[in-house]
Amino acid sequence: MAEKQANRRGWYVLRAISGKETKVKELLDGAMKNGGLGDHLFQVLIPTEKVVTVRRGKKVIKERNLYSGYVFIEADLTGELIHELTNTTNVIDFLRGREKGSAPTMLSESDVKRMMGSADEHAENAGVVESDYMVGETVKVNEGPFSGFSGLIEEIAPDKGKLKVAVKIFGRKTLLELDNWQVTRE
Repeated sequence: MAEKQANRRGWYVLRAISGKETKVKELLDGAMKNGGLGDHLFQVLIPTEKVVTVRRGKKVIKERNLYSGYVFIEADLTGELIHELTNTTNVIDFLRGREKGSAPTMLSESDVKRMMGSADEHAENAGVVESDYMVGETVKVNEGPFSGFSGLIEEIAPDKGKLKVAVKIFGRKTLLELDNWQVTRE
């Protein structure tokens, strides 16, 4: 009788061509459903975060990979699975140790929890607007009742996506609280 191989189920990292991580995930998900990989490949994950930026006065929501060039998989590396995964289109190789010919490196439980935690944390902060404005910068208001007025940024609240802008109305300085997308640089 053959000896049972040690359980190698865990999280591993596939190195993929940067920008092709989603294609790799689609291929592996399809192979899990349609092929024999479903017995040994359990999850494919690309941790992403939603980033809200402001372009030309409009909010733009984009998804950005937290780890560019990497695809995380939960698998039981037995049989020909390593060969099948490394020969998947756009996959370079597994993340391995430094020694030549070393086995794929399994992520520690703490690394997995940290990765999942950071992905959850970024999902919770999805509404946070990235602001590249600075205090003292001159901006022009493009939205709302003060559209067309110019003023100086006095305070930035990045967690809320708001700016406090001082504009002169009838010769008096008035403080306005505006969303990042309501202003543009002058």
